[in-house]
Amino acid sequence: MSYQVLARKWRPKDFGSLVGQEHVVRALRHALEQKRLHHAYLFTGTRGVGKTTLARILAKCLNCETGVTAQPCNRCSACTQIDAGRFPDYLELDAASNRGVDEMTQLLERSVYTPTAGRFKVYVIDEVHQLSGHAFNAMLKTLEEPPEHLKFILATTDPQKIPVTVLSRCLQFNLKQMPREAIRVHLEGLLKEEKIPYEGDALSLIGRAASGSMRDALSLLDQAIAHGGGKVAAAGVAEMLGAIDQGYLLRLLENIAAGDAAAAVAIAGEMQARSLSFDTALADLASVLLRIALGQSAPEALEADLPERARVLELAGRLDAELVQLCYQIALQGREDLPLAPDEHGGFVMTILRMLAFRPESEGRPIAPPAKKPAATGTKGESAWPQLVQALPVTGAARELGRHAELKRREGSLFELVVPKSKAYLAERSYQDKLKAALEQHLGSAVTIKVSVGDTSGATAAAIEAGERDASRAAAAQAVQKDGFVNDLVNLLDGKVVDSSIRSDGK
Repeated sequence: MSYQVLARKWRPKDFGSLVGQEHVVRALRHALEQKRLHHAYLFTGTRGVGKTTLARILAKCLNCETGVTAQPCNRCSACTQIDAGRFPDYLELDAASNRGVDEMTQLLERSVYTPTAGRFKVYVIDEVHQLSGHAFNAMLKTLEEPPEHLKFILATTDPQKIPVTVLSRCLQFNLKQMPREAIRVHLEGLLKEEKIPYEGDALSLIGRAASGSMRDALSLLDQAIAHGGGKVAAAGVAEMLGAIDQGYLLRLLENIAAGDAAAAVAIAGEMQARSLSFDTALADLASVLLRIALGQSAPEALEADLPERARVLELAGRLDAELVQLCYQIALQGREDLPLAPDEHGGFVMTILRMLAFRPESEGRPIAPPAKKPAATGTKGESAWPQLVQALPVTGAARELGRHAELKRREGSLFELVVPKSKAYLAERSYQDKLKAALEQHLGSAVTIKVSVGDTSGATAAAIEAGERDASRAAAAQAVQKDGFVNDLVNLLDGKVVDSSIRSDGK
């Protein structure tokens, strides 16, 4: 018996087995149960999300020998023949190959005749947006006054190209891309039924590579089973997909945070030795930077089951938010420039060197050496806290905790700090412990710190530094505007000065 690919073998046969389109299924079920049947349906969505599968299920619901139902029997001749593509009153037409007015006219001429075997004639037109303008015009008359026995089901990946006159005569349903978790769970159940050994991380990799398409996921799974000799292992799937171990990228960003160019370039060399795709690496690097940005602004939005969550949050504390945004843009631009580079490795290295070369003014400030005498020991401790933070021998997330915290109260050896809600992730116990150790080292005595999350007045070290940068930039902009040479150049070239491009020298 010939092998049947998983995408066909596991194609859903009823609404209950369809994954990830509950909003569409619910509406169609109610319409079928209440016998409120429209003459034309439009399913939109990206490839592989179930448009034609849904069309077949709907056709069975309309023609099942048990009657119009939301639950086809899948045993009668109508159901089995529709599944096999042999039902005489069910027609699937590919508009990409049959886009002309002649084909549409022939189809519509046959539509006036009553069904030969079923209750309704069901015409499914896939990629309907590829029909010509004349073909749409030919269809329009039938859509305006359809025969009672005729149902149109249109499917498209690009509804923008369908004339509004056609759209207005259809019930439109937008199918969603499949969530990665839904894909993973579905593949897991399928492999258990098939009795094929697998690793959970391998299914997560396939879910990510499928980009929301269940059909693509099943095709990749077929390929993974063949690649793994009958089993689905994470290492094999990663090799098959050319996936990048996230550990490389996290180490890379850790070295960028530390300003260690030699170590960052060495990691690129390791990746080249493993023949990893640098285009994929830059795409994944942008994804990691996105997660870091989320960790800085909305940590609750990070996936709870993300394997690298702890390291992502640590980098969120170590990297300046401006640097994360800049590195993200550099990664995207580097990927665009990669085909123009002398070779992929060189293009990737140059992208990393750009991240190290272009850094916001707040990055790379030297940590002041410990003071000889304890600082901020009076009742004026609140105002002296930013200066104390600058003097502490601490780096990374613990330093960011100090920079973004306000001293709410100091009593003896007790420091009560408050951080804004946007920086709540900095209040983690491990960061507090590092800040406490730095304070004790600097002050020469034991201290206790308590950190809460709440409203701040803007008197943090980070806010003061930002104010100083803004003032410096404003002064630089004013100096440029008054510069005689600049004004002569503007007049000569009929140009203008872009204030956002002005940078001070930091002095």
